Amino acid sequence: MSVFVRRSLLVACGLFTAFSAYAAAPVAATTTAANVVVVLNSRDATISLLDQATYKEISTFPVGKEPHHLMPTPDNKSLIVAAATGDSLYFLDPKTGQIQSQVKDIVDPYQIGFSPNQKWFITTGLRLDRIDIYGYDGKNLKLAKRLPLPAMPSHMAFSADSALAFITLQGSDEIAAVDMATQKVKWIMPIGKQPAGIYMTPDNKYLLVGVMGSDYVAVVDWRTQKIVKKIKTGDGAHNFRPQGDKRHVFVSNRVAGSINILDLNTLESVGSFNIPGGPDCMEITADGKTMWVTQRWLKKVSVVDLASRKVITTIPVGRSPHGIYFNNRAPEL
Repeated sequence: MSVFVRRSLLVACGLFTAFSAYAAAPVAATTTAANVVVVLNSRDATISLLDQATYKEISTFPVGKEPHHLMPTPDNKSLIVAAATGDSLYFLDPKTGQIQSQVKDIVDPYQIGFSPNQKWFITTGLRLDRIDIYGYDGKNLKLAKRLPLPAMPSHMAFSADSALAFITLQGSDEIAAVDMATQKVKWIMPIGKQPAGIYMTPDNKYLLVGVMGSDYVAVVDWRTQKIVKKIKTGDGAHNFRPQGDKRHVFVSNRVAGSINILDLNTLESVGSFNIPGGPDCMEITADGKTMWVTQRWLKKVSVVDLASRKVITTIPVGRSPHGIYFNNRAPEL
């Protein structure tokens, strides 16, 4: 079974064959050049577009059910939005947020990710207890394997050489390592209650895992499959966003209503600040000065000045806002 990506004027890396053209609400010329913030409202099945400069809503439009996560294509010509229970992917212009195409029959794409070498594309099926592995040649995607995993495969990370994919298993309190050459499980290890976000350190030495059912980040030596440290953060340790300096990474604590700053050299928490209402996904401006964070339980996005660690403003959005993205972003290093 294959899904082909064909080149077009809109998407340099292409669009899937079984796509349907989608007419999005036009973005005004005055905001097209501005940096648009894309927010996924998972319970409303909508996307909100915000103006980064004015903190105002530009528009909101419908997509498939439960849009949770998003990521740019390797060439940064499109932004992929995964609608989990809508069983579809949407391709957006990453600068304006306008829909380029819809891809149907991609089943249960909760989280999505490209391997570092761009040869593989993975979707995690949180409700179906499996991952789908696609081969990727730069323009075509071909389904290589549907791999069953223990309960609720959620977030993912890769080894630097793309040999292994690491998947958190929220329902079985484990992480799994998948061999990308054989598409088989290499190992599974216990990690802690309800693991969620997972992040590979820039030196490829450790995995950081947010243990959402507790209050810490587990530091894993993935070569020996051992937890070497637990960094106390806050209840509901959930997701990660690097600052872009190869030194610091943020972790959101959904239950505690806080965000911790971790030093990757010392593997210690070096600070925190409060963000109420279930802080979840975070995005950082290219200059590293400002964070935008979704608040799942408050239907809001907060904008934070990272120097003072103070909230600049909050912006109303839809229900259960989850993924967030803008084009002028700090690198995920």
